[in-house]
Amino acid sequence: MGKNKLKRFKENETFKHLFQPPAKEMYQKDFFLKGKWNKEYFKNENPIILEVGCGKGEYTTGLALKNPGKNYIGIDIKGPRLWRGAKTVKEQNIKNVAFIRNKVEFLTSFFAENEISEIWITFPDPQIKKMKKRLTSARFLELYSNILKPEGFIHLKTDSLLMHEFTKKIIELNNLELITATDDLYSSKLSGEVKEIKTFYEQKFLDEGLKITYLKFRLNKKTNFINPEED
Repeated sequence: MGKNKLKRFKENETFKHLFQPPAKEMYQKDFFLKGKWNKEYFKNENPIILEVGCGKGEYTTGLALKNPGKNYIGIDIKGPRLWRGAKTVKEQNIKNVAFIRNKVEFLTSFFAENEISEIWITFPDPQIKKMKKRLTSARFLELYSNILKPEGFIHLKTDSLLMHEFTKKIIELNNLELITATDDLYSSKLSGEVKEIKTFYEQKFLDEGLKITYLKFRLNKKTNFINPEED
């Protein structure tokens, strides 16, 4: 392991807004802030927006700066990536952000029913050969439905047409409410934060001439989610 990575792991331990409970602990008990994020961490009753697989936290911090009246939490398993987001929060004194270093599979150990208002999934690994590992597959939609408010949205922003089309299929197959869909975001009439915030890799994709896609949809809590047939 390189010196820079070790340094970042060590610095991560100093960030009060970055939570890193051991995975083995999550198998045994819920996280101490479950159901209490507003009251005990953010100290307000503002909506909580979650970014799944947040990487360096660019979208989480970008959204938080644009919307001080909302709270944002990013979750990712990669500590060196999260370091960048956590460092930005400290440097800019951003009060409405927290980060969690852990697996997405433990979401229901971190959040209570109806605790999350929206979920963002930005540029996830499309898992070309492993459909069930995609962050919009049935197993993950089930997790999201357990923490998302009934009126809450899921946003998917990706350069992967495979991921975009797969998610459209799963929306249709499960009779979910599709609110917005475009396979070329920056040629669309959409506006606001979905265009205004760009991650490092998103800008790189755009510079290479790739199209960015976007979906916004709502879950049905009563649905037993099913996947499309294998690609």
